Amino acid sequence: MNKSTAIIASLVALNLCPMQIQAKDIEVNTPNTTLLLKAEEGTELHISYYGSRINSVDEVYDAYSLWEQAYPAFGAGCTEITCLSVQHSDGNMSTELKVTGWEESQEANAVVYTIHTKDAFYDFNVDIIYKAYQNCDVIETWSIIRNNEKKPITMLQYASGFMPIRQGECWVSHEHGAWAAEAQITEQPLTEGVFEIHDLSGNRNAMTSRPNIMISLDGKPQENQGRVMGAVLCWPGNFRMTIDTQGKSIHRFVAGINEANSQYTLQKGESFTTPSLAFAYSNEGMGGVSRNLHRWARKNGKVHNGEALRKTLLNSWEGVYLNVSQDACEKMMDGLKEIGGELFVLDDGWFGNKYQRSVDNCALGDWVTDTRKLPNGITALEKSAASRGLKFGIWIEPEMVNTKSELYESHPDWIVCHPNRQPLMGRGGTQLMLDMANPKVQDFVFGVVDNLMKETPNIYYMKWDCNCELHNYGSYYLSGDKQSHLYVDFQLGLLKTLERIRAKYPDLVIQCCASGGGRVNYGLMPYFDEVWVSDDTDAQQRLFIQWGTSMYFPACIMAQHVSASPNHQTGRQIPLKFRFDVAMTGRLGIEMKPSDFTPQEMQFAKNAMQTYKDIIRPIVQQGDQWRLISPYEGKGFCSEMYLNEGRTEGVFFVYKFEQYIDMFRPRFYFAGLDANAQYRLTEINREQRRGGDHWEGKTISGKFLMENGIEIALNGLFDSKVIHIEKQ
Repeated sequence: MNKSTAIIASLVALNLCPMQIQAKDIEVNTPNTTLLLKAEEGTELHISYYGSRINSVDEVYDAYSLWEQAYPAFGAGCTEITCLSVQHSDGNMSTELKVTGWEESQEANAVVYTIHTKDAFYDFNVDIIYKAYQNCDVIETWSIIRNNEKKPITMLQYASGFMPIRQGECWVSHEHGAWAAEAQITEQPLTEGVFEIHDLSGNRNAMTSRPNIMISLDGKPQENQGRVMGAVLCWPGNFRMTIDTQGKSIHRFVAGINEANSQYTLQKGESFTTPSLAFAYSNEGMGGVSRNLHRWARKNGKVHNGEALRKTLLNSWEGVYLNVSQDACEKMMDGLKEIGGELFVLDDGWFGNKYQRSVDNCALGDWVTDTRKLPNGITALEKSAASRGLKFGIWIEPEMVNTKSELYESHPDWIVCHPNRQPLMGRGGTQLMLDMANPKVQDFVFGVVDNLMKETPNIYYMKWDCNCELHNYGSYYLSGDKQSHLYVDFQLGLLKTLERIRAKYPDLVIQCCASGGGRVNYGLMPYFDEVWVSDDTDAQQRLFIQWGTSMYFPACIMAQHVSASPNHQTGRQIPLKFRFDVAMTGRLGIEMKPSDFTPQEMQFAKNAMQTYKDIIRPIVQQGDQWRLISPYEGKGFCSEMYLNEGRTEGVFFVYKFEQYIDMFRPRFYFAGLDANAQYRLTEINREQRRGGDHWEGKTISGKFLMENGIEIALNGLFDSKVIHIEKQ
């Protein structure tokens, strides 16, 4: 080895040297998948393959199927869908990105590949980045767009990433919903034309369509078999996911920030980083993709503190709503302590000075304790919780303001609205969004959290709500030539504020709530520990909502509560055991007054809480999930199971939520077990009056459980069972 070769080798080993274009094939590998790129100086970057990990680059080219630009820009050959469209300073709207070099670097649990490209004529650069995780089968991609031209350029489209998919029997699975009915799964074949999901709400991009998608490559989606590609966009604002199918060859998938009404100007020397787009691939069906995404989220900071166990809690909302008082809260604390809960959360209704928060049309923005309700302040409530051995949490909605508030009276120009327009009002006829693009608003929102923590340093948990969309477009803060930046700069301001909060309070547990599941997205989850899955706490409907949410998000972040019967949203009456069994597949909580339990129910709740903490919580929150019988199948049954990483211990859940005479009962199969091992089955969280099944306490091989399954006696409407699985 000569001296210059040795120097280059040393720099490469230190991840400091741009790779020369001698090695044109870039294998972006995870443990079980490969994305193959072709990088050649002076040409466009291409994608040749994405799927199971390859043994040889040659076999990909010998079995040729794909040859598509990896980040297509509008310009030459502009007849297909693109990722990037830019108007240069001289008015030219075409861009031609040519590879100039690439780099490889190592990060914790990942290898990062940065491919440098530059326009063939303009001093305009785009870095296309791929991050391959080594502890899960997920690859993220994003771009960094740099304007080095002498004058400003305008970005008309700036998507995060692109993926070509060879046509075949491809189906797409996606989610739609509404308030109290989030994450409803829709499946349909991909046909010629354009398939698209998008959001234009401005700040709650998961209430209706969600920025997640799965594409099944072998026909109608199957849960635990078949080739499936999943994609999630890590962005909390308006998004667009498009699949363009022209002809009989390729599906072209593009995803990123929705550019509608969001053209973005870059001054000379400025850059813009698009949000990451994460891809996961599996030969184990949709469930395999889900498990990859769950591991990616928990183990790589995609949810805050993802490997910690979440505490059980009681949230005061459905117990007292806005009728907050020291006495009512302490009674709920007493009940929570009796059943073995760990955290009491004070919801809406605790604040307001000039305007009292006894109805939901005032006081947002005035985050001071209402001493008419709580004469000794929230500090006294926190001390009451501590004296009972409980942690304390509190509800806030810091991005919002009511027109009936002291904040609005002092700062009417802080809202999202153009100065020449009268704002449309949200909840209560008075609610408006604060403009997170404004640094003064960012300081205020940070101060809401900071001041509460200074006043009551032992606050353990905050529920951060968002009950209003961006009904109005426009900003008092942004200049006239940057009004089109609002949708993007609002989110960047929010993320900047959350980064400040997390830098100062890394151990504060924060829930992301937005009228329920309106903000369940990976753009925000690095700053939040959990999400409120839905305002609908009805256990039957929660089976569907939680099932859909679990397609992309791990159980540890899913806040799932036992509420009253009849349910406050649907009026449905459901037995307490069923309500507990449904809520135990995430972070268990209570959303009612424990004093409403009968003595028998109180004893059951106490036993159930202990069973959850001792056995179920570590497996469900930090294990792998297998979805088995979907509630969407129309059978009236649902089953799922969770296994720890070593697959030595698991929990199996089964539910019956419909009742007919002579109703067919399916055989219940297990998944994910060691076929050669023996497993002991024991029903847990059972009611005292019930006898055991024939398999109770028996040991059965993993092979038999997966291939032949077991019979489970479920009788009547809203019957359910939880089975503990232990490897012998």
